[in-house]
Amino acid sequence: MPCSITTFYTSKLLSGGGAMQLSLALTGALTVSLLVLSLLPSPSHAHNITHILSGHPDFSTFNHYLSLTHLAAEINRRETITVCAVDNAAMSTLLAKHLPLSTLHNVLSLHVFADYFGAKKLHQIPKSSTLTATLFQATGEAAGTSGYVNITNQKGGRVSFAAVDHTGDLSATFVKSIFELPYNISVIQISHILTSAEAEAPNPSPTLNLTILISKQGCKSFSDLLISSGALDTFNENLDGGLTVFCPSDAALTAFMPKYKNLTAAGKTSLVLYHGVPVYQSMQTLKSSNGLMNTLATDGAEKFDFTVQNDGDDVMLKTKVVTATLTGTVVDKEPLIAYKIDKVLLPAELFKPDKAAPAPKAEKVDAEADAPSPDASDDETADTTNDNGAGRFNGGQLVMAALVLCLGVLGLI
Repeated sequence: MPCSITTFYTSKLLSGGGAMQLSLALTGALTVSLLVLSLLPSPSHAHNITHILSGHPDFSTFNHYLSLTHLAAEINRRETITVCAVDNAAMSTLLAKHLPLSTLHNVLSLHVFADYFGAKKLHQIPKSSTLTATLFQATGEAAGTSGYVNITNQKGGRVSFAAVDHTGDLSATFVKSIFELPYNISVIQISHILTSAEAEAPNPSPTLNLTILISKQGCKSFSDLLISSGALDTFNENLDGGLTVFCPSDAALTAFMPKYKNLTAAGKTSLVLYHGVPVYQSMQTLKSSNGLMNTLATDGAEKFDFTVQNDGDDVMLKTKVVTATLTGTVVDKEPLIAYKIDKVLLPAELFKPDKAAPAPKAEKVDAEADAPSPDASDDETADTTNDNGAGRFNGGQLVMAALVLCLGVLGLI
């Protein structure tokens, strides 16, 4: 139908000798059409390694540590990248070495190439061997060229990988392609962890002073409670392995202090410990792992847990007594991260849960009023159930409308 309309008006113009009018009309239509097309959604090449691997449970441990070491965020920022994933069994071999998180970051960054290698490219490497830079090289942590990986095509179609400082070990081989988006991201499985003395070398962690770090960012009152309650030692003991702290704002703690003073000494300590989690939890992890979370106060029958729940970009911590919302990040210095929250977390073990207000009686509603009219067409009904409440955007119809508009302006319709 759109083609027949255009043909009709083109013929009308030519038959009337209106070549100039036709040129003006088509120029105007083209200009408006290009404007309309510029408003159409453009294809995005953004990728999310966490989501890509979430559909593959065999790589859940690898996926978890990509987030824990912040490598997931770095991978997602890169436009061209190759991720060499290993399955849970291979990861267990690496974790058995009990390397600190900062060293694990270096080892796993050796498995992320700053270039695209799909299955086809891996089997067509010129001269059967090539060196490629990894994120370990990009961080500047690698000495010399130790952050490069040698990729070699061997007989029988076998492709092996080895760190430059460990080229004698060809045990890590290509297994399969997991995901490819040429030429943005390739996720492949390799059989073994890439070993590298340089990557596994001890990486001294900076000294972190928890109370000083959080007191400078509007959490001075909570910093003082850490010391006075005797809970600071427990927080510090968990720093090396990863620690997340939820700091109530100074205003929230000031309002809460009358209740705090009524607690026993043990209760005060438990309350403060309730605001710490013995794992580094990035914002991305909090948003993707909703559910119950244990705390530093958790001890057997004493659950002292709360529920993490997100609503869009908002992250909420729900106890059976109160719901607090994260309002910002106080400090993020791996393996420590601290967030500011708008309320003090009140555990049900120390405070009585609020009784839920009785639900209001539902008013009778005329069912016929809510039901679609029997005369309504299927199209009218479908319009009320559009995904995300967004209207459908038909670029072709808008372009045709623009063309007809231009012709109308010239008095041809």
